[in-house]
Amino acid sequence: MSRIGKKPISLPKGVSANVEPTAVEIQGPKGKLRQALPPGIVFEKKDGQLVARTVRDDEELSKFHGLARSLVANAVKGVTEGFRKDLDIVGIGYRAEVKGRQVVFALGYSHPIVVDIPQGIEIAVDKQTHITVTGIDRQLVGQVAANIRGLREPDPYKQKGVRYTGEHLKKKVGKTGA
Repeated sequence: MSRIGKKPISLPKGVSANVEPTAVEIQGPKGKLRQALPPGIVFEKKDGQLVARTVRDDEELSKFHGLARSLVANAVKGVTEGFRKDLDIVGIGYRAEVKGRQVVFALGYSHPIVVDIPQGIEIAVDKQTHITVTGIDRQLVGQVAANIRGLREPDPYKQKGVRYTGEHLKKKVGKTGA
């Protein structure tokens, strides 16, 4: 049995869960998420809590036990609080702006880069250099933030590019002209 998988997930006020054999559907104030479950893991609703258990005692199922519990706990947190990732754009002339359901980046290339905002994600740009990605699906928020960071990854020499807020870069020393 997994230590993480044994912990019950408490359902806050205003959050409802519909347990099915292959998925758990969570509905809350911010929206609705459906989390598929790995085979061999089932959830039970007891006293306003969700409890994950394996269908049989098997070493192979214990790794999915903790995974399934974490995924459903993230869905519960997503529909109540939501998730966010902050990114900073560093570099002269580097900037971003939101136009409708698209974000337009100027990142030192010869052309602007246009990124479509996926359904369920909100992107806000402050002062043209600070980007906030928010949403209820943790995996989707992280993936969108990683895709934006991948447009111009931070350069280890000049420290320019798109980076997560608070990300520490190890500065490399360039060549010396001797």
